[in-house]
Formats: sequence, C-alpha cells, structure tokens
Amino acid sequence: MLLLAVAAGWLARRLGLSAVIGYIVVGLAVSPFTPGYAADRSRLQLLADIGVVLLLFEVGIEIDPLRLGRERGRLLVVAPIQTLLTALIAFGVLLAFGVPRPGAALIGLSVALSSSIVIVNMTRSRRRTTDRRTEEDLLGWSVVQDLTGVAMATVLLSVIGLGSRGTMARTVGLVAFLAMAVASAWALPKILSRLAGQHDLFLIVSLASGLALAGIGSEIAGIPLALAAFIAGLAISESKPAAEARRRILPFREVFAVLFFVSIGALIDPRRLPAALPWIVLLLGSAIAGKVLIVAGLSRLAHLHVRHWQLAIGLGQIGEFSFVLASLASAAGLISAALHAAVLASVALTIAASSVLVRVSFRRPPTEPEPVIPGPAPRRIA
Repeated sequence: MLLLAVAAGWLARRLGLSAVIGYIVVGLAVSPFTPGYAADRSRLQLLADIGVVLLLFEVGIEIDPLRLGRERGRLLVVAPIQTLLTALIAFGVLLAFGVPRPGAALIGLSVALSSSIVIVNMTRSRRRTTDRRTEEDLLGWSVVQDLTGVAMATVLLSVIGLGSRGTMARTVGLVAFLAMAVASAWALPKILSRLAGQHDLFLIVSLASGLALAGIGSEIAGIPLALAAFIAGLAISESKPAAEARRRILPFREVFAVLFFVSIGALIDPRRLPAALPWIVLLLGSAIAGKVLIVAGLSRLAHLHVRHWQLAIGLGQIGEFSFVLASLASAAGLISAALHAAVLASVALTIAASSVLVRVSFRRPPTEPEPVIPGPAPRRIA
C-alpha cells in the first residue's frame, strides 16, 4: 500500500493536486466497499492510529507558544476567534437540520480546523505562489488553530462525557495526565540529553515517549490518543533535545501519516455518498461561509501583511484532526452514518480544492536579488 500511495501521490502532484488526495484514493481502492483486494482494516487502523499520534506529537513539539506570541501576536487573537466563530456557525447550521447537540458541536469544531499537513505542503511546494509573509501566517494560523481546537475538544469531550466515567473521574484523570505531562517536560529532555550520542537509543526513547504518553493520557484521562499526543508534545516543546527528537521522528511520522490518509479512504463507503450528498453540500457551505470568509475578514481587520484571500483559501480545508473528532462522534452514535460519510468526503474535497485554488490567480513572488557585496570601485581604463 505504501508503494501504491507513492504512485498515487506522485500522480496527484502531476495533476496539480495535493498528494494527500492520492493517498485517500488508494484507501478507497483497497477498502472493503469497492471491488478487488480489501485490506485488513484492523491492521490498517492500528498503523493509522500510530501515524496520527506521531503526527500530533511532532506538531506539539514544533509549537513554541512564547515565540509564537512574540513573532505572531495578532494571530493569538484572530485565530481563536475564527475557530470559535466557525465552530458556532457550523454548530448552528447542523442543529437547525436536526443533528443532536453533542454531535453538532463535535462536527462544528471539525469544520473549524484546518490540515497542518496540507498547509505545510502548500508552503514547501515548488509550484507555490505564496509570498513569505503569507506562508508564515498560514503556518502560524494553523498552529494556533490546533492549540485552540485541542483546548475546545478537551472541554467538549469532558462535557459530553463519552465513555462510562463520571465527571469527577474524568476531571481527576485529566489533572493527573497534565501533571504527568509537566513532569515529562522536566525529565524527558534530561534523559534525551544523556542519550544524544547514542542515535539508536535516542530515537527509540523519542518514539516510545510520544506513544506512551498518548496511551497513558487516553487511559487515565479518557481523552483520545491524538489529543493526548498533542498535549504531550506541547509540554516538552521548549527544549533543545525535544527539537532534535522532532527531527528524528519526522521521517517516521511522514510514513505513518501516509497510512493515516489511506485509512480515511478505506472508511469511505461509495454506497453512502448519495444519501450523504445533502450533508456534503451543507459542510462545504459552512466551510466557505464560516471559515474562508471569516479568515479573509479577520486578516484584514488585524492588518496582517498577507494576501488575504490566499490565506483564507489556504486554510479553507477540513483537516485530519476533524477526522478524529468525527470518528469519535460516529462511534458514540452522536451522528448518522450519512453525516460521517459526508465528513470524510468533505475532508477529501476541501483538501483538493484548497490545494489547487491557493495557486490560482496569484503570481509567484519575485525571487530576491542576490546581495551586493561592497568593494573597491573598478579602475577606469583609458
């Protein structure tokens, strides 16, 4: 499947699309809902879970809230406002169409969040037309979105009470996990510093720490693995050994993240798409009206020195964390199978659309001229 994903990702990029679309198509091809070979979904789901844990653990390590506040202070205001407004708009629309409040809240938050992987690919693509400030604010906005989304999701899941634990037990478990994350922020960099010269042990400890902290958070706090991994990565993000751990984890994250998107495709049942079509239209409309337009407006109000529409379109997709929330809502019976299928289809459609439209009608910024090194004036020749 990895070889198929490589071929499909390469083809998608040749067509001007994100490689993620190719991965999702591979998942659709090997799903039990399509003719031909069917992958073992339990094994694929296990690898996908590892992928999303490493993905969000690495994203958490990458975030430095203090540096973000110094360099992109305005984003700390406008990005949370956008996340909250988008979630409320989508929540209200879904509520009006008969979705129960807990399910509408989780899907509303799903619509509000963008894809960190797709945005990173946008800013690194050789075909990009973004300028440097737009690229920096795209990344910064998505990071603050992740921070806000994790905080909102943690509170929301606690209020909804997914699982059999009472409110007090969930609260005590969450506090215990946060205390453990803080303790890890003190202990793990010291351990990694001692292993700096032993590359194999350094890598194993880095990987195992992310997986173990996520698993412990899921068990004692009752929060999803992805949320626990993000919080664990955020806790150790301000140390030099953690930055080195991120660099070592990155290749593994890329491989497992591919399988994560393949698993999304494997969950899409084409037979449900006709019934899901009205929900797809509703979700796409909420993403356009409740995210793209709001991002464009807020970036102008904040006087960000960016291409406002390019920033808004770049953030317009529904991301991988949204898949996690939608899966939780579906497993708990808070949303219908048609709405869950619509979320999966909307993830693929919005990623494809934003990847293409972010380059349309924008010229590539001119390359910066080579610096002129001062020196003695040339002699004149008679």
